[in-house]
Amino acid sequence: MNTGQPVIAQIRERLQAAFAPTELEVLDEGHKHAGHAGEGKGHFHVRIVSAAFAGQSPIKRHRMIYAALDGLMDNGIHALSIDAK
Repeated sequence: MNTGQPVIAQIRERLQAAFAPTELEVLDEGHKHAGHAGEGKGHFHVRIVSAAFAGQSPIKRHRMIYAALDGLMDNGIHALSIDAK
């Protein structure tokens, strides 16, 4: 599913399109996981604020984000931490 575009850019693009966030931060946290399988590649943190999450439980918010990133999980994203508000 990788289009040749860096994974971080693909994450940002998909989340922008799916949620029109008022705040979006996508960080590559691979450096925190050096020595792990794959040398920490594919570890990301997402902080997102969107009206689309209003009234949704934290689990539902995470599921919405995973759905938006379908195809990137295990194909560029190894681990994803999420702060969705």
